[in-house]
Amino acid sequence: MRILALDAAMVRCSAALLDDGAVVASRSAASGRGQQSALALMVAEIMADQAPLDAVAVSVGPGSFTGLRSAIALAHGLAAGVCPVVGVTVAEALAEAVGDLRGRSLWTAIDSRRGRIFLDRDGALAAVELADLPRPEGPVAVAGDAAIAVASILAGRGFDVRLTDARVPRAEDVARVGMRRMAGALAALEAQPVYVDPPEAKLPAGGLRPLPVA
Repeated sequence: MRILALDAAMVRCSAALLDDGAVVASRSAASGRGQQSALALMVAEIMADQAPLDAVAVSVGPGSFTGLRSAIALAHGLAAGVCPVVGVTVAEALAEAVGDLRGRSLWTAIDSRRGRIFLDRDGALAAVELADLPRPEGPVAVAGDAAIAVASILAGRGFDVRLTDARVPRAEDVARVGMRRMAGALAALEAQPVYVDPPEAKLPAGGLRPLPVA
């Protein structure tokens, strides 16, 4: 299977091309302004041979509102009329990077930039305050850009916790999860942004302005 993967969920954007599980090419850069253009350039570089794709995988969040929408829009544009688009959560990509948990549950902690974290506990996703972390039911491993803070708090409370070195998703891990999803080993996931908090922007109380009269 030949699969292209994109990620711009957090502080780094990346793209990777895998063929039967082997990385053919990959690119990454810090996220920021112009990340959609940066991703498009990465894709142009690694897809120079124009060989057909079997799927495009993309991280769907949670994470940066702009980054998620940029990467997902690009994925759909690249795949239109060519191949399916496969959604992969940030937690799934980080779990792929961590590998064998040796009996531990994986907690993925993502900084929400609103004074809270997005905490994924084996698929259960919620926004929580660091002071209100739930009680682990057994040994845990923690990944994500807020992992250090979460692991420190849990360790200070006497829980059995292991800090992993998986901080942000990598496109090659997104691709590998996407391959398993395409093979039916994982439930289908629509390639649309995963939002935990409601959007900050709200419609005005009186609704939108009427369209101008021609």
